[in-house]
Amino acid sequence: MLTSRQRAQLRGLANSAETILHVGKNGVTETVIQQLEESLAVQEIVKGKVLENAPMSPREVLDALCTACKGEPVQVIGSKFVIYRANKKIDKDKRIRLVKD
Repeated sequence: MLTSRQRAQLRGLANSAETILHVGKNGVTETVIQQLEESLAVQEIVKGKVLENAPMSPREVLDALCTACKGEPVQVIGSKFVIYRANKKIDKDKRIRLVKD
């Protein structure tokens, strides 16, 4: 569970991140989950967007994806969302060091 300070830190990191995950008219599919898993294996934070023709709201998509990949929800703003999952297997230089409360 992320604290509010950690969530704020991750939101700041997400500002400069590119949107790499798109959820469209088919909603949360196995392909979307697989793409998220692959992205989280390389980087710990993923920014996504829910397209207008999606059958789910951005909050519903975020909750479904977090449940499917055991990630932490960071934020939802408009149609964009951010997911975080710590990964001990990536290089120490690339890991996100969360602030301690």
